[in-house]
Amino acid sequence: MENSPLPINPLESNLNSSGNNFFMKSVLISFLFLVFFVFLFYFLFLTAPNNFPNQVILNISRGETLKSISKDLKEQQIIRSKVLFETFIIIYGDENHISEGDYLFENKLPVFEVARRISKRDRHLAPVKVTIPEGFDVIQISEMFSSKLKNFNKDLFLIEAKKKEGYLFPDTYFFNTTDNEQNVLNYMSENFNKKTQPFVQKILSSGKSKSDIINMASIIEREAKGDNDRGIISGILWNRISKKMPLQVDAALETYKERGLPQNPICNPGLEAIEASLKPVKSNYLYYLHDKNGLIHFAVTFTEHKQNIQKYLK
Repeated sequence: MENSPLPINPLESNLNSSGNNFFMKSVLISFLFLVFFVFLFYFLFLTAPNNFPNQVILNISRGETLKSISKDLKEQQIIRSKVLFETFIIIYGDENHISEGDYLFENKLPVFEVARRISKRDRHLAPVKVTIPEGFDVIQISEMFSSKLKNFNKDLFLIEAKKKEGYLFPDTYFFNTTDNEQNVLNYMSENFNKKTQPFVQKILSSGKSKSDIINMASIIEREAKGDNDRGIISGILWNRISKKMPLQVDAALETYKERGLPQNPICNPGLEAIEASLKPVKSNYLYYLHDKNGLIHFAVTFTEHKQNIQKYLK
C-alpha cells in the first residue's frame, strides 16, 4: 500500500508564517534602531556643534593637561563631548605630549578631526618668520618682535632680556601669531644652548670662562667687518687684555676708561664670532682700524697706529 501524503495542518502553517513575519519584523526593527542610534550618536557627539566658532584660534599653554584642553574646547563650543575628544587623543597616542601653541579651526570640524590636529601638531596657521641678524642687542631685538607679534610686550621683554644679553641666539625663527615676549625669550635661549653645545668642551679647554668668551665674541661681532677680520681682531683684543691694556674699542665706549672686558656682552654674537673668540689668531699687533672702504689695517705700536689714522681716515 502506498504511503499517502499527510494532510497540511492549516493552523501549523499559519503559526510558521506568523513566526517568520515576527522574526523579520524584529530584525527590521533592530536594524532601524541601530541605524537611528548610529545616526543619533554621530549627530550628537561626532559632528561639530551648531555654534562652532569659525576662524577660532585655540591657544594651548605649556604644561596644560588634557582635561583642561577638553574643557576649553567644550566651553568654546568646538566639541560636543569632552569624553570623546579625550578618547580620540588617547587613540592617536599623544595624550602626554600635546604641543603648546596656537591651533586654527577655520570651519566646523568633527571631534575626531579636532583631536587629530591637536595630537599631530597640525596648527593650520602660517607661522610668523622673524630673522635676527648677528650683533643685534636686546633693544634691537625688541623692536623687531614688537612689529611682528601682536602679543609681544616690549617693556616686559627688556626687563628679562637685559639679563640674557649675549645669550639670545641670532637666527631665523618661526613663531605662532599669538606668541608673546616669554615665548621669544624661551625659544632664543633654548636655541643658544643648542647651537653652542659643540663649544662647551672648547670653552673648558680654553682656560677662560664662558661669560668671558661670549663677552669677547659680542665685541668681535660688532668690531669685525668680515670673515677675515674676526680671528685677528680676537688675537689683538686678547693680547691687549694679557698686557693689562684697555681694549679701547668703539663698539663699547666704556673700554676706553676701564681695563678688561665690559661687565656684560654688548650684543648677541653668532657662531663665527664665538669661534673667533675661542681661536684668536696670534700676532704682534696691538692696534687696528678699518678704512672708509671697510678694509682693516694693523699696527704693532701706537705710533704706527697714528700713522694709519692719518693715512686711511683723514
